[in-house]
Amino acid sequence: MPYAEKEMPRPRSLTADRLAAAALAVIDRIGLAALSMRAVAAELGMATMSLYRYVDGREHLEGLVVDLVLADVDLIPPEESWPRQVTALVERARAAVGRHPEVVPLTLTHRHTAPSMLRWSEAVLGILAAAGFVGAARVVALRGLLAYLIGSIQLEHRGSLPGAGRTAALPREHYPLLAETARHAPGVHPDEAFRRGLLVMLRGLAAALPPPD
Repeated sequence: MPYAEKEMPRPRSLTADRLAAAALAVIDRIGLAALSMRAVAAELGMATMSLYRYVDGREHLEGLVVDLVLADVDLIPPEESWPRQVTALVERARAAVGRHPEVVPLTLTHRHTAPSMLRWSEAVLGILAAAGFVGAARVVALRGLLAYLIGSIQLEHRGSLPGAGRTAALPREHYPLLAETARHAPGVHPDEAFRRGLLVMLRGLAAALPPPD
């Protein structure tokens, strides 16, 4: 009787959320650099090639992760002034991404493809449009808010140093203001720094609005 190759078990059915959750678990545990199809397959207890039934590769997988991280962000703004509405949506996104700081670079890479990121941007644009931002002014406002949001999270979670950091130890004769400013940095909580910086940006955007007709 000819030898019959043993049939491998069929891969379990996956949903996008389950696949993204496995990838996010890998990222949270060992970092974004360790994300690979093999690592996610191991997390799920599946063969690596089985994952290609559901995603095209790592880039597709990354987009699913961003979508999952932002999926539960409340996009309904409070019934307040437009700056407070924008502040609410920006802070909600910051909180969601801040729970998974290794994902921060992916929010920039996939800001035009991850559905949850697109919905967040659409909600912010709705607030800006109602406030009177049109054309290039609206483009600049959204880009500025995205840059501030992503950059702030990146700096807070991936660029900080212990204590006053190396900057405070710079020679004062060469960098007096930089060294002095760095010595005050530990006394400024990241939440305070974020909110005050966002307030400055929103005030600048408000000042650039054309007067109402």
